[in-house]
Amino acid sequence: MRIATWNVNSVRQRLDHLVAWLKEREPDIVCLQEIKCVDDAFPREPLEALGYNVAVHGQKTFNGVALLSKLPFDEVAPGLIGDDGDVQARFLEALVSTKTGVLRVVSLYLPNGNPPTTEKYTYKINWMDRLTNFARERLKLEEPLLLCGDYNVIPTPADAKRPEAWVNDALFLPKTREKFRSLMNLGFTDAVRAVSDSDGLFTFWDYQAGAFQKNDGIRIDHLLMSPQAADHLVDAGIDKHVRGWEKPSDHVPVYVDLDIEGR
Repeated sequence: MRIATWNVNSVRQRLDHLVAWLKEREPDIVCLQEIKCVDDAFPREPLEALGYNVAVHGQKTFNGVALLSKLPFDEVAPGLIGDDGDVQARFLEALVSTKTGVLRVVSLYLPNGNPPTTEKYTYKINWMDRLTNFARERLKLEEPLLLCGDYNVIPTPADAKRPEAWVNDALFLPKTREKFRSLMNLGFTDAVRAVSDSDGLFTFWDYQAGAFQKNDGIRIDHLLMSPQAADHLVDAGIDKHVRGWEKPSDHVPVYVDLDIEGR
């Protein structure tokens, strides 16, 4: 099975890119972020025509997450536990059945948190605590679990071309990285880092100042695997070339291959 994540930065604006990439990479399950539309406005038909079941947790103009799956959804649940007053559409969980059992997948869009001197950073940190609490509970099920999405976290200096440029940014502050490590330390494996410790592996390049041409990027889109999922790891990668397409998202897809049979 191939599971992927992509912050598409408006699914309706990037629909042609999404369809082209789906045909090229042929993932079984895709986690999308920043779809930037309400559920009813999500362009289901072209994706269903490719054989995908579609689940959406949308929001007008901002945020929004979705899941595409060639396997039927057994369960779908929107929203992250821990704050009933949180109306931002940033989290969507689904369960699918495989030949060997179940697979649980989450599409998440973690808050940016900038400027870090404002309540936006408090919201980010609280959201990360809620995510860790969610993950701790789900790990008790001992199922293959993948937490996939735009984390808005640069985990280490090796995950930025110029880490010094990010020292005061919410994505790279010590507290942010500490919270990310707390999540990882529950027993998760970073799919990309499990297969490569190379420098220059980035998933985001700003639109400004020729960042992509200079490979002046950061790695903030992550696929985190529970031990039961990591046991099946075959390969992982970043589809960097998609950033070179006309009018692209500023993020690119990241994928992981697991030796689990879908059907």
